Amino acid sequence: MREALRRPLTEPRPEEDPEFAALAARLNATAQQRLGHSLSIRQVDAGSCNGCELEIHALNNAFYDIERFGIHFVASPRHADVLLVTGPVTRNMQQALERTYAATPDPKWVVAVGDCAFDGGLFAGSYAVLGGVAKAVPVDLHIRGCPPTPTQLLKGLLALLETVTK
Repeated sequence: MREALRRPLTEPRPEEDPEFAALAARLNATAQQRLGHSLSIRQVDAGSCNGCELEIHALNNAFYDIERFGIHFVASPRHADVLLVTGPVTRNMQQALERTYAATPDPKWVVAVGDCAFDGGLFAGSYAVLGGVAKAVPVDLHIRGCPPTPTQLLKGLLALLETVTK
């Protein structure tokens, strides 16, 4: 029993990916320079299979932990700079997406995440699907992949911030 209590109760922290850390730090520095504050992201599921959401949520897990770099996910579109939209836009989510877009203050950017958000993906042509995100709201950036990795997501957000002006 004593031997069991001497061992750590948790696993050791995994080795940090230096490329990812440098990328996240660069993204935060660019957001500070361009926006004057940290980047605030609102994620919107417009009808996806949840594969892209798993990768987006991984950004907040203990391994990636982007909050330590000043990049925040927010609960309200009223606090967001960027809308990360996943999935093909289903007809029953079209109005919700449009209202979320309208509630987001200017300047705002929309990032379509994943192949389905680009053109409907596997679901294109279905009676229940409007199509890609651009059919409902203006899109500033597409991040392709099924699903894109957390590193690809950060690279896309960095490219977006490096090309926009206030």
